[in-house]
Amino acid sequence: MDFYEVVKRRRSVRNYKPDPIPEAALKRIWEAVRLAPSACNLQPWRFIALATPKARAKMTNVLQPWALTAPLIVIALGNRYRAWRRDGMSYHEVDVAIAVEHLVLAAAAEGLGSCWICAFNRAAMSKALELPDEWDPVAAIPIGYSNEPAIPTPRLSLSEILSVQ
Repeated sequence: MDFYEVVKRRRSVRNYKPDPIPEAALKRIWEAVRLAPSACNLQPWRFIALATPKARAKMTNVLQPWALTAPLIVIALGNRYRAWRRDGMSYHEVDVAIAVEHLVLAAAAEGLGSCWICAFNRAAMSKALELPDEWDPVAAIPIGYSNEPAIPTPRLSLSEILSVQ
């Protein structure tokens, strides 16, 4: 699929079919994530793929119920100590966001739906996954085949978001 078509087709999906994701598609998605850029190429991220019902059940009290309908939930982690810093502040969230965008676009290219989720309690997520202190759960991304119509969402016009000077 053409890159610009992928960008146009990507939607935030909140209802998934239980169909498994082909292993070949997952390999291509993981490779897209692996190739994401990061500040100084520090790659301060890790991803946990919750693929079994038992693994996804760890998210029962952390994520919204609709997210648990996906056959795969990816938890994107950032290492706040290993990331590039500016003015004493870690930029791990920016690096993780870039990698997650690679993830959701690659999923869309494979005909899969996904949704960024940042609305969760980080402490509860860390506890559920028994994360060491240096790993910050930045986002959760359910992935699977959409079980809802792909309705385009309204977007601001280019003149509202771009100023060429």
